Amino acid sequence: MEIYVLMKRVPDTESQIRIAADQRSVDTSDLNFIINPYDEYAIEAALQLKESAGGTVTLLTVGTEGSESTIRKGLAMGADKAVLLKVGEYLFDARQVAAVLAAYLKNAGADLILGGKQGVDQDNASTALMLAEMLGLPSVSTICSIQAENGGFSVEREVEGGRESYRLGTPCLLTADKGLNEPRYASLKGIMMAKKKPLEVAETAPAEGAVYGVEGLEYPPARPEGRIVGEGADAVPELLRLLKDEAKVF
Repeated sequence: MEIYVLMKRVPDTESQIRIAADQRSVDTSDLNFIINPYDEYAIEAALQLKESAGGTVTLLTVGTEGSESTIRKGLAMGADKAVLLKVGEYLFDARQVAAVLAAYLKNAGADLILGGKQGVDQDNASTALMLAEMLGLPSVSTICSIQAENGGFSVEREVEGGRESYRLGTPCLLTADKGLNEPRYASLKGIMMAKKKPLEVAETAPAEGAVYGVEGLEYPPARPEGRIVGEGADAVPELLRLLKDEAKVF
């Protein structure tokens, strides 16, 4: 079984984000990058399927210079190999990313394509589903359970008030939600082995005509200083007046 996992490099959510000099991008000079957390669930699901049913797990990333170190972290978890579809600059347009992935995957012979439900940097939750449409594959998003079954897959996704169950043949595309599994930590042996695993780097150019982009970035306005309007019950009338006339919350 050939399993491809869509993996994205994202800034650590605990990093301090600074706007670059161009006012249109993020300064990455001191950022710590990690595997997108939702993609870690997808990697773990792929590894469990490989362990139970056999096959090969390939990580697939659309990224810029410097993505290799993050990809190696995914290889250290247990993936067999990885492919970096290298672009010159960060792609904000999800359709462009999906098109780059589709161009590679259309002849890759994938039985299953897994990915996280969304990237925590932009939170679009759209790239994988666009990819499924471009490839003409059946897909189910935000799965919380997966089992290999009779040459296909049985999956579940949580909905309000319960769960939905689906049965899919191959090839298909699935996106992972939090709670699908508990991603494993890379062992010391895995980290050492990851250095020798194949990592193909393919230069690629996205299609022109991005649907959307970034016009500019700015920091949120500073919060105004608070002020004390009084103490105890005597302060209530003034507080209500300020909430009504200045804050206009009611």
